[in-house]
Amino acid sequence: MSDLFAYETEKLAADTVIFDIGGVLIDWNPRHLYRQLFDDETTMERFLAEVCSPEWNEQQDAGRSWHEAISELLVRFPRQASLVRAYRERWEEMLGGALAETVVVLDELRLRGVRLFALTNWSHDTFVIARQRYAFLQWFEDIVVSGTEGLIKPDPAIFRLLLKRGAIDPARAVYIDDTVRHVDAAKALGMRGLLFQDAATLRRELSSMGLLEPASEGAAP
Repeated sequence: MSDLFAYETEKLAADTVIFDIGGVLIDWNPRHLYRQLFDDETTMERFLAEVCSPEWNEQQDAGRSWHEAISELLVRFPRQASLVRAYRERWEEMLGGALAETVVVLDELRLRGVRLFALTNWSHDTFVIARQRYAFLQWFEDIVVSGTEGLIKPDPAIFRLLLKRGAIDPARAVYIDDTVRHVDAAKALGMRGLLFQDAATLRRELSSMGLLEPASEGAAP
């Protein structure tokens, strides 16, 4: 990006905010389930690193079916069949709840008329469950789900799909995610990128862009 283009981009007022969901608005973590199934953390962590690993789960986020995913592991780890099956059969128990303070920020943006979108790496089937559970997911104009599209962050193609589908000007968009490489991908396409740390920090960052009112003095962080 040239210095001139960057300067012109910064002059444009942001009018659109794009949220990641897991880790930003919803507390999803397989440990919520597997702490009920293992007697110690070390064995559980080994299972989640070597059997139902992040890399294995990411393939469902990219569109692979759960049937194929579970079948693959049952062949490789037959002695852990019940634990493997639990990943899908008891998936809802991995949901720890909404991250309430971030949802408040989302609601304030909505009430101020800011355009709201979401872009998430999530399997198609399990996101159906999340949509039913969390009413605030209805506040978005559109949600692009990786498992539905067969594309996954940080591939620029999934960002471009959202921008095209929502007729979003990237120079007026803010992208929020808790993963550095995803934020970097958004920036490379001309968006302002914010690495999510907590709701209080996010509020300050959005306020500095004029998207929210600054927090009142003496208000809780």
